[in-house]
Amino acid sequence: MEADRRVGVAVDFSPCSKAALRWAVENLVRNGDHLIVVNVQKEGHYQEGVTQLWEATGSPFIPLSELSDSGIAKKYGVKLDAETLDILTTVARQKEVIVVLKIYWGDAREKICEAIDSIPLSCLIIGNRGLGKLKRVLLGSVSSYVVNNGTCPVTVVKSTDHAS
Repeated sequence: MEADRRVGVAVDFSPCSKAALRWAVENLVRNGDHLIVVNVQKEGHYQEGVTQLWEATGSPFIPLSELSDSGIAKKYGVKLDAETLDILTTVARQKEVIVVLKIYWGDAREKICEAIDSIPLSCLIIGNRGLGKLKRVLLGSVSSYVVNNGTCPVTVVKSTDHAS
């Protein structure tokens, strides 16, 4: 595991997921690691052909060099913002980390747990939106679910930035 660490970060491009990505890059990712950015899209926001090809297994690994391509964004229904791309590009250059994006479609709780097993990930970092007790009961907490059901070590990064 040490020679080929696959560090996963669940990212939905919200402020709390960017905080989790920054935390992973600053505190966990080491030279030579694979940084796997796991993104889960709601069903129905991608080109028709993608549904049949990758609905069960998720997208193929998308390398960092292709993440700013508008064709990739349209094909998979995801667009990385400049801040996230900057974080990923910097860590790839400074720590010689291989960065790839893997996209799933469906329920975030289930698909992130699937990613842990199918990739497989050595560990996973996920942000916490800081939902209040009532919203957490009604909506369910993705991070709580993944902590309780994931098969690898999971670190939850609490975001203190609720202004964004």
